[in-house]
Amino acid sequence: MPSMSVRIPEDIEQKLTLLAESTGRTKSWITNQAIQDYLVRELWQINEIKDALNEADSGQFANKEEVQNAFSKWGVNAD
Repeated sequence: MPSMSVRIPEDIEQKLTLLAESTGRTKSWITNQAIQDYLVRELWQINEIKDALNEADSGQFANKEEVQNAFSKWGVNAD
């Protein structure tokens, strides 16, 4: 498995140490998990934005009535 070195602020290192001690996990495991979670979330968001842009570029928009119906379900007047 490849490795890398990163500089982190002292307060982050202290929190990482505390979490590792509290959970019985290694700092490496926690850091790897945090990076994985971040990447999954960010890549999901980027893909959703790309999909939405493709839909918009192809003219797939909700009409006024559809928008009003969606907002009315939340008790919001969309006029």
